[in-house]
Amino acid sequence: MSTTDATRKYLVTGGAGYVGGTVAAHLLAAGHRVTVLDDLSTGFAEGVPPGADLVEGRIQDAAKWLDRSYDGVLHFAANSQVGESVTHPEKYWRNNVGGTVELLRAMRDAEVRTLVFSSTAAVYGEPATTPITEDAATAPTNPYGATKLAVDHMITGECAAHGLAAASLRYFNVAGASGVLGPGAPLGERHDPESHLIPLVLQVALGRRPAVSVFGTDYPTPDGTCVRDYIHVDDLAEAHLLALAQATPGEHLICNLGNGNGFSVREVIETAREVTGRPIPETPSPRRAGDPAVLVASAERARERLGWRPSRTELATIIADAWAFAQDTAAAAKDAK
Repeated sequence: MSTTDATRKYLVTGGAGYVGGTVAAHLLAAGHRVTVLDDLSTGFAEGVPPGADLVEGRIQDAAKWLDRSYDGVLHFAANSQVGESVTHPEKYWRNNVGGTVELLRAMRDAEVRTLVFSSTAAVYGEPATTPITEDAATAPTNPYGATKLAVDHMITGECAAHGLAAASLRYFNVAGASGVLGPGAPLGERHDPESHLIPLVLQVALGRRPAVSVFGTDYPTPDGTCVRDYIHVDDLAEAHLLALAQATPGEHLICNLGNGNGFSVREVIETAREVTGRPIPETPSPRRAGDPAVLVASAERARERLGWRPSRTELATIIADAWAFAQDTAAAAKDAK
């Protein structure tokens, strides 16, 4: 175990990705030691925050590096493209579920007894009511959500049988870019392929796409477009550190992470126009199968159990941070040519 209460040592799986890298940066800023385990299949080595040690490898092989010197694991490593999960479900069951089986085995063998898991609102599928509480029925509509729910069940069993202290944090729409590393070193989204609305809108603002597709304009919402709950990535990261502090042996705590407010697709596009000063054309498109009209979280449990209070809740703030990152990334790419 670590030598002091103030400084602890954590393994962050998938820490070269957007959310994992941001959480790793917050851990470092809090004075902890961090090792990132990532196979770099979707992450970026430059996304690992300075001060963290990077081990390039798979979570299936976590036992090679995990030992009793670690105080806990924060688990972000997963395949996460919904569309791909439909066409290649076997990949998602093998990596997301099979990989976590091996990670939990390694944690038992190394006597590392604290885990925070990156779960998702996709476990709820198409909810009957909103805001969504943790007691809502779980009915994933795709293999990605199903594999995340399977891991949640797996962790519940691990806590009951082996005394693991664990929290699953179910994210809604994570966005923005982190400023925890200071000016000039933001951590933001750069998925390939990109499927998230805010970075897609900003790609249009940068001239990398001709227009943003609006999938469905006839939903039963105020402007006819889908409504989603957006949470700033720094607020999200802070919840993980709180979850580490509150983890209790034998308990699997499940918390939603969202702002409790919804913004429509058209509200996101219009706010992006205001933030960027760019026109951002949009193209109406048919609804996508399985897209609920409204997905908004109830985060009361996170507030009560973790003491978590998101502070970056304005949509303009979230988009402005993402825009700064998008511009910096575009400029760096241009300079590299």
